[in-house]
Formats: sequence, structure tokens, C-alpha cells
Amino acid sequence: MATHMTPEEFRQAGYAVVDWIADYWSTLGQRPVTSQDPPGAVAAALPAGPPAHGEPVEAVLADLDTLVTPRLTHWQHPGFFGYFPANTSGPSVLGDLVSAGLGVQGMLWATGPACTELETVLLDWLADLLGLPARMRSSATGGGVIQDSASSATLVATLVAVHRASGGRWREAGVDRRYRAYTSTQGHSSIEKAARIGGLGAEGVRLVDVDPDTQAMSPAALRTAVEADLAAGVVPAIVVATVGTTSTTAVDPLPEIGAICAEYGIFLHVDAAYAGAAAVCPELRAGHAGLEYADSYCFDPHKWLLTGFDCDAFWVADRGELIEALTVLPEYLRNAATESGAVIDYRDWQVPLGRRFRALKLWFVLRWYGVEGLRAHIRSGVALAAGFADRVRADDRFELVAPHPYALVCFRLRGDDATNEALLERVNASGRVLLTHTRVRGRHTLRLAVGSPQTTQAHVDEAWELLSHAADELTAGR
Repeated sequence: MATHMTPEEFRQAGYAVVDWIADYWSTLGQRPVTSQDPPGAVAAALPAGPPAHGEPVEAVLADLDTLVTPRLTHWQHPGFFGYFPANTSGPSVLGDLVSAGLGVQGMLWATGPACTELETVLLDWLADLLGLPARMRSSATGGGVIQDSASSATLVATLVAVHRASGGRWREAGVDRRYRAYTSTQGHSSIEKAARIGGLGAEGVRLVDVDPDTQAMSPAALRTAVEADLAAGVVPAIVVATVGTTSTTAVDPLPEIGAICAEYGIFLHVDAAYAGAAAVCPELRAGHAGLEYADSYCFDPHKWLLTGFDCDAFWVADRGELIEALTVLPEYLRNAATESGAVIDYRDWQVPLGRRFRALKLWFVLRWYGVEGLRAHIRSGVALAAGFADRVRADDRFELVAPHPYALVCFRLRGDDATNEALLERVNASGRVLLTHTRVRGRHTLRLAVGSPQTTQAHVDEAWELLSHAADELTAGR
């Protein structure tokens, strides 16, 4: 019968697992980016139940090689250009390993003082690094916290906004009238989900038109929507403005949107899930103009800042309002530190009670790379994307569909949607790269997002060569 793993057994197994991960990373470039197996292949290959007796780690690693990794989409692959990046790094994995080994439950300051205080300081570091407004520091009225994702950040912001819009009644009475959330037609789907979970319903979200050229929210359309709702007796609760939309990385005009929010007393949440990472570079902070209006702001280090999923950095300008909206203190959690009022209890800053020591992987990343290392990573991605866009621009067969302020390029083959769908399918079938698509102004559009630390100029060149060759084949019969 297998017994608990001893520290020495863990050491030996741990070496084997670290070796396995290092081998995986070093061979990624030779693997197909995606699996071609049909649905159900993994399930069919697994036994009917767990083993009656324990097995060695080597047996599990062997099954990882034969069952699991051949049937993955490899998000760390240097040819992965789909969606947005979700990239990890060596120091992040090591920080996660330490977090898992410590097994700390960080719901209260008292349940892990260092877990809380390290997180608070790191979020202040990050706020400085991104040039966020001073009031979002823990030394002022606000402060930061790590959420699992930008979806959770949007949900928390929505709950605080409804609490504010109800004059505090929401805590006891719930959603007692019609409240509205506003975002652009390009806002993330999590905004509707947050409204539904928060009791506003899908009808509680008003999608605001965008400028057709920039794909950014129209302030005039926002004002019209707010005024129409007020006239109808609906209470405007929250505007979610996006810096770097999912579809094209459009940047909503925060100065104008913020002024409207200030005029009507509407909570402003800024979702910079992808593009926020770029602000570690001073020259890439244009999207933050007007951020002084924001009541909350988030970005995902787990997208483009080399920190493994899950890690969303979320700041508020008024932590008192956040805590008032979300705090619940049962008798079994009462403790002297909490009642002193001198500590942060992060359970009051999120939906779940419990929380992992996520700050460790962020700390490892910041310590390993340093500020200049992080900036070099971002600048490399922006430069590779800009070079790819130049090649698109120089080829009469293709067209750029939207501006590319960061490291996403939206482009298409001139012609109909069917040809572009075939182009995407053909290029991805090579197994060498993965691109994804969106629709811009109603047209099927390809997206190439650079972000992996393993991606080099050669990988971007290969993507272009595959696209160019496939375009030749598809347009030969025209």
C-alpha cells in the first residue's frame, strides 16, 4: 500500500517532474501546436477507474507523454499566435511550486500574515510600474489585490458599483430596482456574465456603439444611453471601459468617458486585461490617459507578463467602499488582528473566501526579470508584431483591418469571408502555427498575437511564409 510521500521521496520525484517540464519546453518547437485527434480520444484511452494500489511518479510521467501532451493545444509554443497569450515562465512555475508546497490559506491576515503583506506590497510595486493613479496605492485610499481573472475583477467592480448606486441598500435588500451597466460593443463577454451573476440580467447591460474606424467606444453614444436610461427611471451603475479590446486591442477614450462618469456619479471600471502589461514601458502608456477617473482597474499578468494563470491584478481607488460591499464576518473567523482594523483581510476583496498564495509567482517573476527584463519582453513582442504588420501592408493581396498599438495584428486577405476562413484553416492545419479569428465591421478577420517568450523573428517569419504560400494557392484560380 502506498504511504504518504516523504520529503526525500518528494525530492526525487520533484527532480523528475522538473526535468520533464524542462524537456517539454525545450522540445515545444518541434511539436504540432494543436492536436488533430477527435473529441473523446483522451477519455477513451484512460482506464475505467483509479488504480487500487499506488503507482510511482514515473508511471504518471509516462502517461503524460503518451496520453496528455500529444492531445493538447500548446499555449507556450513559439508558434502560438492565437487568442491572447497566456504565458508562463520558469520563475513563475517555481513560485507556484513554492506556493503549493507551503499550502497557505490566505483568507485573513491572521491565517498567513506574509501571504497578505507580500501581496499588498507587490501590487503597490506594480501600480508604480504601470504609472497608475496615486490613490490606488495601499498607502492612500485604495490598494490592489490578486483575483483569479479579469472576469472576477469585473464581477467585483459590478457588485461594488451596485452597492454604491443603491446608496448601500444592496447589501441588505439586494437588487431593488433597475440598474444598468454600460460597455462598448467590443467589451468582453465577462461584463454580461457579471451583470447576470449580479442580478442585473443580460438586459442590464447596454452595449454602446463604437467609432467604426477605431473600434473604440463613442462618448457621445455613451452619454445618449445614460440620459435615455435616466429618463426611463433606470439607475446607471457602472461603465466598463476597455484598454485593448479582445477583438482588435482598441482603446476606449478614458478622458471623455471618465468625465461623463464623474458628471453622473457612475462607477468607472477599466478593463486592461491584455494591454495593461504594456504600461510597464513608459512609451506604451497612451491608453492610460484619463485613468485618474477610474474607480477600479485591472490587468492580467497571466497574459503578457510572464506569470502563469491565474493572476489578475485588480486595484480600487476606495478600498473602504469595496470592503463595505463584500465583507461578511462569521464568529469562527473573528480575531484580534481583524478587529484592530490595522490589517487587510483579502477575503473582503473577492467573491470566494479562500485564496492561494498567488503573490509568490509574481514575486519570483519580478525578482528574476527585474523591471528592465519585463520591458524587454514587452518591447520584443511589440516589435515582432510591427514587423509582421509591415509585411501585411507591403503585400497588395492583404489588408490591415485595425490599428495595432500593442502586439496583436488584425488582417485579412482581400476578398470574401470564405477565402479568409479557408486561409486560416489551411495555415493552422500545418501544425506549425495557430492563429484565431474575429469579425471586424462584419468581415472575417485573422488575428496574430505575439507573446510567448520562446517566439523569435524566425517564428513570425514562418507564420508569414505559411500565410503567403496559402494565399498563393487560394488566389491562383481567381
